[in-house]
Amino acid sequence: MTSIQPETSAPGLRAAVAKLPAYVAGKSAESGLTAALASNESHFAPLPSVVALISAEAGRIHRYPSMGAVEARDAIARHHGVSADEIAAGPGSSGVLQQIISAVCDHGDEVVFAWRSFEAYPILVTVAGAVPVPVPLLENEHHDLEAMNAAITDRTRLVLLCSPNNPTGVSIEADALEQFLRSVPPRVLVVLDEAYIEYQRGPGLDALDLYRRYPNLCILRTFSKAYGLAGLRIGYAIARPALADGLRRTAIPFGVNRMAQAAAVASLAAEDEILARTNAVAEERTRVVAALRSFGWVVPDSQANFYWLRASDELRDQLLTALSDAGILARGYAGDGVRITLADRDTNDRVLAVLSARERFADQ
Repeated sequence: MTSIQPETSAPGLRAAVAKLPAYVAGKSAESGLTAALASNESHFAPLPSVVALISAEAGRIHRYPSMGAVEARDAIARHHGVSADEIAAGPGSSGVLQQIISAVCDHGDEVVFAWRSFEAYPILVTVAGAVPVPVPLLENEHHDLEAMNAAITDRTRLVLLCSPNNPTGVSIEADALEQFLRSVPPRVLVVLDEAYIEYQRGPGLDALDLYRRYPNLCILRTFSKAYGLAGLRIGYAIARPALADGLRRTAIPFGVNRMAQAAAVASLAAEDEILARTNAVAEERTRVVAALRSFGWVVPDSQANFYWLRASDELRDQLLTALSDAGILARGYAGDGVRITLADRDTNDRVLAVLSARERFADQ
């Protein structure tokens, strides 16, 4: 009788996963530096009304949360004037995006997105077995929508648009987006990732109006940024009922915890307080960007809670070192530049003090 020999090799990863770059999260205030400006977190403390509800829910964490985040979805739907059937919630907008990709992409399907944009895009696409199709940004840091449209093939199932774009902060113009939506095949889902939309000021696009007129548009939003719930992880999509139902089907069971659901409801009820906070960030953004430009830096018109400095790797390293020496942590991107999150006035002034002498930084 022949004996069965044990396997000599351990279980391996899928080839696509083994080749994935690790997602590099910007370090937060727990990093030890006095000014952690790398993660685009809100520098405001949580709202007292939100903390009170979270505390109440803490006494019930031995019970599962609502499977479909029903109360939170109802509150989100009322906030946007849509039905709860058009809302799908998940653990942050990244979690919802993973649900979207799982719901619409088969192995080998293509997903088009701008680059550089949100770092998780190519990772989530690859994990799902789909094919990432990055399209370079224009020189002015805007999405190259014409090139993105040209990149659509018979295999394309999904296009990701980030507005305001992370990490450049630039928003997509309304006319340009509408023209793009007219040209995209109706079978292709267009996801408009508006994680930072609450910080946008001045002329902008009305995503909900476009959503009502273009059935293949899906809006993606989060409570992690302006609402200050980054540590609780809750985001959502606004999509046609059939698609939203599919997103709920692909969600991890009980993926949004009960404290996050309660905090989302409370945050939407505190609209005036959130507006006051985002107004303060927008005012600081105007002041800081104007100062940087006066120093000689080229800064795009950010509509987010951060700003972008395009830089070679040499300049990037110089910037990160100079900021770190001053106790400030920023986020560097290989081959592209540096992103710096806005904070309170005193902290922003510390950054400006480092960057005020533009001539000290080589730009090879």
